[in-house]
Amino acid sequence: MRAPAFWREDGAAARLLSPLGALYGAVACKRLACEAPRANLPTIVIGGLTAGGDGKTPLAIAIAQRLNAAGERPALLTRGYRRKRGGSSSLVVDLTRHGAEDVGDEALLLARAAPTIVGSDRLASADLAQRLSATVVILDDGFHSRRVTPDLTLIVVDSDYGAGNGRCIPAGPLRAPLDAQLAAADMLVVVGDGLPGRDIAARANRPVIAAHLAPDSGAAEAMNGARLVAFAGIARPEKFFSLLEASGAEVAAQVSFGDHRRFTQRDYATLSKLRQEQGARLVTTEKDAARMGGQLATLGVDTLPVTLVFDDADVLDEALRGLCEARRSEP
Repeated sequence: MRAPAFWREDGAAARLLSPLGALYGAVACKRLACEAPRANLPTIVIGGLTAGGDGKTPLAIAIAQRLNAAGERPALLTRGYRRKRGGSSSLVVDLTRHGAEDVGDEALLLARAAPTIVGSDRLASADLAQRLSATVVILDDGFHSRRVTPDLTLIVVDSDYGAGNGRCIPAGPLRAPLDAQLAAADMLVVVGDGLPGRDIAARANRPVIAAHLAPDSGAAEAMNGARLVAFAGIARPEKFFSLLEASGAEVAAQVSFGDHRRFTQRDYATLSKLRQEQGARLVTTEKDAARMGGQLATLGVDTLPVTLVFDDADVLDEALRGLCEARRSEP
């Protein structure tokens, strides 16, 4: 689905749905307070304030890379959202034979950074990670499910979107009341310099790490001056389109699909027609490309890879190092 436009504003639709949002928020608060089992390995849990688009997967990848650089052996755990096959058992992602239908699109991106395990039982996945010699596990989007007790919880905030209209689903985008989420976090990672994100950071009373999304320099250079038809099936496609324009591309047409869209032959025909009409190249996100399979080459689709860059990572690195050392010193 695509986030409703009214989630950004506290208008009539949001107020009409506010009783349902309050009920959803109350249930979510209880879930956040639930006790959960503890994994045998140091456990980092990543969450986002809203229903999607905050930047959880880029943060999980960036954390895995920093842990690798520090000599740890991280494993990434994910539910495998919208995968069609695989059942409920934990599955180690194999990029040579698994596709998005097997493990989900996000798992394919995560597996490029570190061993990745897909499964709804996060504790079982953590046990499997330990058997695979991991020294620390990172739960991508594991904040609200409360299946495993975290040792360190990081909440990522899209600074331009913030908390939207500040209401819970379906009246707004929040997955739980804002203050309850902030209270359950150890740190905030605020991506970008928008005013909504700065306001949340000031409200949080938690350590805040500033970050930004940076496009791959080689891909961005190739986009500079190029005429493009850009398409994306992510929670906030406008972020992708803005990055392209900031890279100097001429975006002749923008096509937005629902998040995690399973592209159809009709979609591909529409995109191909647009490309011909506009005399342009097709470009999409890496996440969307993971769901396209052979159509990526057939249509000649380019991608603009992005990474999450921390403006000052000293506090984060100290927390990661302290977490791993503390768990290892336990009897």
